[in-house]
Amino acid sequence: MEPSQTYILISIAVLLIIAVLLFLIKGKRKNKKEKRPTLTPLAGFAFAFIITGIFFGDNRLIGYSLIGIGVLLAVIDIVKKLKKE
Repeated sequence: MEPSQTYILISIAVLLIIAVLLFLIKGKRKNKKEKRPTLTPLAGFAFAFIITGIFFGDNRLIGYSLIGIGVLLAVIDIVKKLKKE
């Protein structure tokens, strides 16, 4: 097995473990009135820019620029949420 395949298998295993833990924690939570975080449109755009930057990672200038824009939008969204509270 090549090293890249090993890394992929480890990543999948970690994601599965996280999913199981989240499922168990969600099942044990009794208080359903907790305020859950929601995905704002600005956070959605940030996520889309970051994913697009990863896909266009072959061209470093475009990839890093898109990821930078996504991170900047995410920070702006966090600041707006903190001022709102």
